[in-house]
Amino acid sequence: MPAEQAATLPLRFQIGARTLARIDRRLWLVPLSLADALEARLPALPPLGRTNDGYLVTSLPVERAAALAWTAGGLIAFERQRYTRHWIDLTIGADAYLARLSGNTRSAIKRKTRKLAEASGGTLEIARFRTPDELAAFHPLARAVSATTYQERLMDAGLPDTAAFRTRAALQAAAGEVRAWLLSIAGTPVAYLFCPVEKGTVLYQYLGHDPAFNDLSPGAVLQMAATRDLLEEGGLQRFDFTEGEGQHKRQFATDGVPCVDLLLLRGTLANRAALASLRVFDGGAAAAKRAVQRLGLEEWARKVRR
Repeated sequence: MPAEQAATLPLRFQIGARTLARIDRRLWLVPLSLADALEARLPALPPLGRTNDGYLVTSLPVERAAALAWTAGGLIAFERQRYTRHWIDLTIGADAYLARLSGNTRSAIKRKTRKLAEASGGTLEIARFRTPDELAAFHPLARAVSATTYQERLMDAGLPDTAAFRTRAALQAAAGEVRAWLLSIAGTPVAYLFCPVEKGTVLYQYLGHDPAFNDLSPGAVLQMAATRDLLEEGGLQRFDFTEGEGQHKRQFATDGVPCVDLLLLRGTLANRAALASLRVFDGGAAAAKRAVQRLGLEEWARKVRR
């Protein structure tokens, strides 16, 4: 996937969803699609230009990182994060998909679905949206949920509330390129999922749930319902969980490809200092994560990060 343009992007000092500090650099963003990652493509880098600091290449297959760093010609390579880009094979059918999940996951989802339905008077309230008119009804309801989420509060990654987004969503829906879902409890929306569709791949783009209902796991229940819908629809190839790790993604995925986000920066003094700071911070965060796991404090740490 080609880069679109160079822009000022933040290099974040981040723990979970919380950004503690940032250093801005002018970078070409070169995002690879899931198809690119699966085919282990080496992306073509655009001309750097005199005013830019370098490149940020995302979802680069791990096996291609050294080759890209070598072809970058004198730029400093820095691995910003390493993760598995998870995805669901939507061609295998619902029965085969369920068989791929662990027994514990299947049992947990059944239990959570039953508990949530009981809280809603015995019925699971999930609405599906695809057409432009349906998306127009979906947006304000999902926006109300998004405003409560940590994605919006901490990451500026909530469902957009702009005319440009609404227009784009309507155009995508008219072309059959959107799937969206809304889960409610006793008539009150509590979780949403908005997914564009590109060439048979469904993208995990905007999602969230009201934290007041965390104990009912609405996000997991909605994800399972959406996955069933997509598997039964037919004609779709993959559900792409996009960049980054997460228990939710690992739990529901059928496959994954190891990836890195790779920074390639000019060797200026300022860039070297920025990378040294990131290296120290990331090393400390990794050590803290190992300590939390060793002490069994993952749930406490998750609450602190959000």
